[in-house]
Amino acid sequence: MVDAFIVPIRAVRPGTLFGEGQVERLAVSIAQNEAELVIVDGSLSAIQQRNLEDKLKRKVIDRTGLILEIFGERAATAEGRLQVELAHLDYQAGRLVRSWTHLERQRGGFGFLGGPGETQIEADRRMIRNRMGRLRRELEQVRRTRGLHRERRQRAPWPIIALVGYTNAGKSTLFNRLTGADVMAQDLLFATLDPTMRAIRLPGVEKAILSDTVGFISDLPTQLVAAFRATLEEVTAADVIVHVRDISNPATAQQKAEVEEILGDLGVIGEEGASVPIIEAWNKWDLLSDEDKALRADIIAHGVPENRVVPISAMTGEGTDALLEVLSDILTGGAQVIELTVPMADGQRLAWLHAHGEVLGEQPIEGENALRVSVRMSPADLGRFTRL
Repeated sequence: MVDAFIVPIRAVRPGTLFGEGQVERLAVSIAQNEAELVIVDGSLSAIQQRNLEDKLKRKVIDRTGLILEIFGERAATAEGRLQVELAHLDYQAGRLVRSWTHLERQRGGFGFLGGPGETQIEADRRMIRNRMGRLRRELEQVRRTRGLHRERRQRAPWPIIALVGYTNAGKSTLFNRLTGADVMAQDLLFATLDPTMRAIRLPGVEKAILSDTVGFISDLPTQLVAAFRATLEEVTAADVIVHVRDISNPATAQQKAEVEEILGDLGVIGEEGASVPIIEAWNKWDLLSDEDKALRADIIAHGVPENRVVPISAMTGEGTDALLEVLSDILTGGAQVIELTVPMADGQRLAWLHAHGEVLGEQPIEGENALRVSVRMSPADLGRFTRL
């Protein structure tokens, strides 16, 4: 990036968004810096984008176009590429006029009255609609497959922990730290597009599934929200959500609000609060000054945040043990002593109870080939045992 500045807009110009003087200033800056691309941090209509390109003699893209370009580079799986392509086509469907400005713009029709430009645009729109239809059908199949996988995981005796957060907050670094995986974790926007899952061990919990998800961003384009719905739905199946926050970012409070807004759209957070427990992992704690650490530690001590807060550094590992302890407390919280009748021959259920609960005693039942098992376990584990 060779230059960046704020352009105050008193009145939106339908043709160019900016005023004439502001466009001239952009042109001068482009010429002085020999810039080849202009990025507008906002939404441009097709006409505004075309007119700006005509006046500036450079390629112009808006916020949505930039995010789509980044997503296109990051997509690594077949599902990710499907989602990105669908979002691209949805975005470009209303911008086809830009591709055919060299053709006539007369009304369509037969004989000498019709122009070829309108006919070509309509043909392109039809091809895009057909392609989008195929992509939606494929993504619907992906959504159904994900739904089946979620149902299978819910029947399995393992809780699910989902990492969510603003893009570049450090979710993948934390995921790698806790699981020993090597998921791509770089100082990049949207380094993770496809959800990744790994098994981890927690104190008192033999096995849990940790899920890394796509990063959120403010003003997420509607095309991306729709395309990535199947991926974001993974969050709704979680038993616990870990909201990873870049606490060193000056805009961390605003980023938190953006994440919670998207969680609200997914139905995870409602008017009565969150439907599942949420832990805030205040990441990049090591980047704070001693003064900032003391200030934020005081906030945590006085319980101002509505969620449990754990300061961590995913890069150094500081605080991750404390995070695992908090996760364990939530997953095993509310444990109660229950008496169950289990057939002696059912070794699978007996082994499951020993692995996921605290077996206090086993007593054979007279006249029956069964055991009365006294076990302390959480309501969530009891539900899993019942499904098992």
